[in-house]
Amino acid sequence: MDGEKRRFGFWNSIPTRHTPLEDVQGIFASSMIAALGLALMGSAGLVASGTAGVAFVLHYLTGVSFGLYYTVVNIPFYILALKRLGWAFTLKTILAVSLTSLITEFQPHFVRIESIDPMWTAVLAGILLGFGLLGLYRHRASLGGVGVLAVYLQDRFGMRAGLVQLAFDLVVLVAAFSVAAPFIVLCSVVGALVLNLFLTINHRADRYIAM
Repeated sequence: MDGEKRRFGFWNSIPTRHTPLEDVQGIFASSMIAALGLALMGSAGLVASGTAGVAFVLHYLTGVSFGLYYTVVNIPFYILALKRLGWAFTLKTILAVSLTSLITEFQPHFVRIESIDPMWTAVLAGILLGFGLLGLYRHRASLGGVGVLAVYLQDRFGMRAGLVQLAFDLVVLVAAFSVAAPFIVLCSVVGALVLNLFLTINHRADRYIAM
């Protein structure tokens, strides 16, 4: 019984810190999971929310690689992250975004999808992205995005962070109509809802106390 408790972490009641090696493996594994979710979305022609959505729209419009756009779009948010959350979070986030972009680019050479249902893909991709983001959050990293900007605008100008995030995602989804059919946009909305519901339920500080 004690061995099972230790295996599942029941014995741990005080915060502990991740080692650098634990951070590296956690960020790498989480990036791979997130990249798989993004690859599925791309195969179905879906659009993600946040900066990934911007990268998808630009990719569909121009044909330039998603990974390149995703890396470039996140650069302004690195600057805000550095000011708001410090060097450690920013560097780990840069690593996570770079890994995710790189894996997304190389993944089609190893994983080929010939037939895929957009609605099922939206649900599955939302869950995969949720797992990837959850893993990154628990290693004090992220996949970039407007979350940092939303918090900054709330602190600086009193604009509610949730409304800023919502407004940004609505703009991305409206832009998606220029590159995707209405049903695909609907599926993209479902994917975003699944992702955010997954994180809302599972991303709680009182359920994970490693640092």
